[in-house]
Amino acid sequence: MKSIGIDIGSSSVKVSLLDIASGKCLASSTNPGTEMPIKAVNSGWAEQDPRMWWKYVCEGIRKVSQEHSLADLKCIGITYQMHGLVCLDRNGNPVRDAIIWCDSRAVETGREAMEKIGKEKCLSHLLNSPGNFTASKMAWVKRNEQDSFGKTDKFFLPGDYVTYMLSGDIHTTETGLSEQILWDFKENRRADFVAGYYGIPLSMIPDTVPAIGIQTVTGREAEKLLGIPVGTPISYRAGDQPNNAFSLNVLDPGEIAATGGTSGVVYGVTDTPEADKLSRVNTFVHVSSAKDAPRYGILLCINGTGIMNAWVRRNFCNGTGYDRINDIASSAPAGSDGVTVLPFGNGAERVLENRFTGASISGLDLNRHSLPHILRATQEGIAYSFRYGIDIMKDMGLKPNIIRAGNANLFLSPLFRQTLATLSGADIELYDTDGALGAARGAALGAGLYKSREETFASLAKMEVIHPDSHEKDVLEESFARWKDILGRSL
Repeated sequence: MKSIGIDIGSSSVKVSLLDIASGKCLASSTNPGTEMPIKAVNSGWAEQDPRMWWKYVCEGIRKVSQEHSLADLKCIGITYQMHGLVCLDRNGNPVRDAIIWCDSRAVETGREAMEKIGKEKCLSHLLNSPGNFTASKMAWVKRNEQDSFGKTDKFFLPGDYVTYMLSGDIHTTETGLSEQILWDFKENRRADFVAGYYGIPLSMIPDTVPAIGIQTVTGREAEKLLGIPVGTPISYRAGDQPNNAFSLNVLDPGEIAATGGTSGVVYGVTDTPEADKLSRVNTFVHVSSAKDAPRYGILLCINGTGIMNAWVRRNFCNGTGYDRINDIASSAPAGSDGVTVLPFGNGAERVLENRFTGASISGLDLNRHSLPHILRATQEGIAYSFRYGIDIMKDMGLKPNIIRAGNANLFLSPLFRQTLATLSGADIELYDTDGALGAARGAALGAGLYKSREETFASLAKMEVIHPDSHEKDVLEESFARWKDILGRSL
């Protein structure tokens, strides 16, 4: 028996085929070979044609099916880039290109909504500002593209669109509504007052299905086009960050999933629906939430993390490999002997209340410091930004006891992961997995082919565990205090 996981990113679409019994990946295909184009007609805009995603979903499924038969395919799981807006007409065709997650045109729309609806109501009911999320993007369309708005019958998320293309059914999930800022956490139902404020008809918002559980089944078109047996359940759907957490078996309070690519993400699970009063982090319904055991995901995104590391490599190291850079950085002492790096040079940071401070290197003594100090301070500065966000999460009730991460990007650096473990006080567990495999596992769980969490993740191999280092804790805490003081003076 097999399960397919589909991961719809903004750069590529990955399809992975999972053997359910062994938990092994049988085949994967990432398409296209180069990054998918993003249309930016104006500054701050970012759009993609949803039909392009579907094209590469089809290519990926066809490629994995060339290696392994889909005759015994039992379920499908889907993960996707969060917060995108897809508008369909009555015939199920896209009305316009999708406005994707990194498009910032609706920032002012959301800020105005926060003022008019009221900050207290937004934070108590939505746990977020309406911000630049999907509902605000739809409100922008209503204000600026009345023809497109008039043609729209339903709007939803990128993963909802691919589900529709496979099944012909239109719906979303409660987790999806929360990432659109259309979920009322206080009343535990759809936030109709947000749609009402924006003048969006409720009929445009699809009904919900469970995030984990049989949502719909594939139709004859999917069989004819892709060889997927008619009636194959689609039984899992989640945005990329909740899915990354699921992929790493981060489902219960106190567990954290972290990534460190171009940007850095910390996603922590709690059972308490709390808002950050300054909206520096966002709270969503977690994919594992249930009526008798509610779960909420607190999301911290830091734009200037891996990109800071890459900038230092490019400008100081002449393209030296990261393994060698990590060795050089480790030759400097913990705390970098007073050298401090702020990694916030990749645009406005939500965690800094949407301020752009720029990146900086400070504390350099030209008689004492050299390249190892700068390289170590860079990785420590990125770890400090994670700790800064985790402290905000702690104030919201999150009690971190474990951090799980994929063995990739910044987490390939022993120095970085040791620094983060020591600063957070939590063990870091490293795993070899990805979003598409996580979605495939989620689908098998949702279809009842895995009977428990333990069975779902039995094949998820733990590669390494990093424990906090008590010997370095005091010096790192002192260095972090210095880092916070410099940051405070820059705000």
